[in-house]
Amino acid sequence: MKKLMSFFDQIFTTILDQRIEINKAAEGGAKETKDFLDILLQLHNGSDPKIQLTMSHVKALLLDLAVGGTETTSTTTEWAMSEMLMKPETIKKAQEELDSVVGKDNILLESHLPQLPYIEGVAREALRLHPGLALLIPHVPSVPATVAGYHIPKGARVFINVWAIQRDPSFWENPNEFMPERWFSTSNGKLDIKGSDFRFFPFGSGRRSCAGLNLAERMLTIILASFFHSFEWSLPEGTKLDLEEKFGLVIKRRNPLVAIPTPRLSKAELYAA
Repeated sequence: MKKLMSFFDQIFTTILDQRIEINKAAEGGAKETKDFLDILLQLHNGSDPKIQLTMSHVKALLLDLAVGGTETTSTTTEWAMSEMLMKPETIKKAQEELDSVVGKDNILLESHLPQLPYIEGVAREALRLHPGLALLIPHVPSVPATVAGYHIPKGARVFINVWAIQRDPSFWENPNEFMPERWFSTSNGKLDIKGSDFRFFPFGSGRRSCAGLNLAERMLTIILASFFHSFEWSLPEGTKLDLEEKFGLVIKRRNPLVAIPTPRLSKAELYAA
């Protein structure tokens, strides 16, 4: 663990030093846009006297973004592929859509995503059955509250079991079944991913929801689309696929997925583009 943390520290130090030099070189000229890193460095330099942000704080925030964002996305991708391999007909439907919109002679682009509703349904169904954080991030009320007749004292640590809510049979038909088609229904099709409806909020809700939810959904969709557009997938001979879970902060497969890709595009050059 110490070696890993040292590795990340070296990467962040290099990135921060480079950005500091760039900002120094730009002093005196108007910088058109400022990204997240620029804002953190501004706060570190004391632009807001109410916020005492050290360089260690900056690195910790960057680590949270890097690790938190990549692990949950890769885990959900693995679950989505597992569910689809358990139901080969979903792979067939996804590839038919991809071949119709993109074709086997072209490279998948981000601009294709709005024309891939079935792939979007696959991503949302994976997030429904396998949210990145089953209990979300703990919430701590600043004042006492009563919710559904339960008293919640100030400072209590509250966990929301979104995994159970998104499998609740009173909200979902066949709740434990992987059904991307459910997202084409009139009621479910209107559900957004931002937590405005408490039947489906894999990234939380309100001001404390995941800041990267739009990016996460888009990344999950384009990764799945790329995988199934470019390759056929099969299991190693003699492998029996299961969906057994391993509980933790992020719920992963107990047995990591092993799948074999076979190229399906028309030209080998497309894989090198």
